[in-house]
Amino acid sequence: MKPRPGRLRIGALAAAVLLAVSACSGAASGGGTPGQLTVAGFYPIVTLDPHGPQADAGTASAGTQIYSRLVRLQDGQYVPDLATGWTASPDAKTWTFTLRDGLTFSDGSPLGPGDVVASVQRIANLKGPQAASWSGITATAAGTNQVVLTATKPDASVLGKLTLLWITPAVRSEEPGFFNRPVGSGPFRVDGFTPGQSLVLVPNEHFWGERPKLDKVVMRTIPEVSARVAALRTGEIQATWGIPDDQIAQVEGEPGITVESVPSLAVYTMWMNSGRPALADERVRRALWQAVDFGSIIASLYPETGSPADSPVPPGVPGYAKQPPVVHDPAAAKEALTQAGFDFGRTLELQFSGAEFRQFTQAVASDLAKIGVKVEPREKEKAVFLEDLLGMRWDINLQSLAIDTGDLASNLGRLYPCAAGRTGYCDPELDRVLAEAGAISDPARRAELYGQAQRIIWRAAVGMYPMFVNIPYAWRDTVHGFRTSPAYQPDFTKVTVS
Repeated sequence: MKPRPGRLRIGALAAAVLLAVSACSGAASGGGTPGQLTVAGFYPIVTLDPHGPQADAGTASAGTQIYSRLVRLQDGQYVPDLATGWTASPDAKTWTFTLRDGLTFSDGSPLGPGDVVASVQRIANLKGPQAASWSGITATAAGTNQVVLTATKPDASVLGKLTLLWITPAVRSEEPGFFNRPVGSGPFRVDGFTPGQSLVLVPNEHFWGERPKLDKVVMRTIPEVSARVAALRTGEIQATWGIPDDQIAQVEGEPGITVESVPSLAVYTMWMNSGRPALADERVRRALWQAVDFGSIIASLYPETGSPADSPVPPGVPGYAKQPPVVHDPAAAKEALTQAGFDFGRTLELQFSGAEFRQFTQAVASDLAKIGVKVEPREKEKAVFLEDLLGMRWDINLQSLAIDTGDLASNLGRLYPCAAGRTGYCDPELDRVLAEAGAISDPARRAELYGQAQRIIWRAAVGMYPMFVNIPYAWRDTVHGFRTSPAYQPDFTKVTVS
């Protein structure tokens, strides 16, 4: 199965294999309960607080079901969620949003402008992953159904930022234990939550939109990939996503299972810390990139879910600009390092977090070792990884960076300016281009400027950008109306289970 946006109906394995699997598992083929959907995603759900520093892809997958936003991203377009519409001032400094009438949280309490204002303040104060996006923006209530966002400087990326701002109750969000069973305004409400294990959802009877068709959704954590795939095959779960390449073949041959691979909004990103003397020279960074045979690594490790990247950002985001390939040439790379005075006696730390990156980092280290560059891959627990990432305590940093907002301001504009301090690289010209792009509303001019920014980042080898990522989803044929997502956030509102 090569990555593609289309759907593929998978053929059957031999009957004897199916019988053997069923006999071992004790589960009926197709398993499950009508009206109940049980899923297991790629990322564990460790917190339901969408604003804090622990919020990640697992929290976002849950947040899609529990909370609402003013605006959401659908098929590449910004569409109303809690807001019925909005207006922006000509200078893009003032944005006014009108809320739907009669909004309530899942406990029946009213949802109004004050809750939106408090959510903006909370996400900024908690210093989570999106806190920097709200610097310089204030939120105020206007009347009974409007919220005004005011930026200190022109900001054309407000709509994109709002796609990651989940609205929580103004006062109750600060209560101890609130996020063990929070109330929200999304299509589902929380019926039970065990962090890192399971989240049980039932329809929110106070939801402003069309109520879900399911009676219950159970989102489980099954860390071991083979166990998760086996659970799908036996019907213990009815859907999963983020299946590694070496497990896809097991699902492809299974009867009664649909597989769909969708392009994500993520890029494997390997920043090289320009603040370290060993990596301050652009020639060194470029040579290290040139020394790694990413094409072969992708073909070997990610034949189904990876494709060579040609930009720091994915093609699905407005403003994407294709860049010239960095040709693998280890001899030229070693010569360039020698000419730049690189210290071959130094060991570079390549930090990452997550088992999915282990083989990749080992392959990179192996290629660099062939030209005499010593690299030590270091896997870190997530909290330590994030602390060291922000503290710039690394030489090379690997992560999968997604642009879930659909706006390059949330990636290029947030991570690459000098003031961000995220890569060690600083270029006044890049700062100027990014500032202009973030301040204007004209789509064509924004795309042109972000294209310039991508060329600067690519040419200066701020990082290595090896791979675009595709997300494989799989679900049983008893599941109908399942909607995939390029951001690991599938939509369950239309799902039925027969």
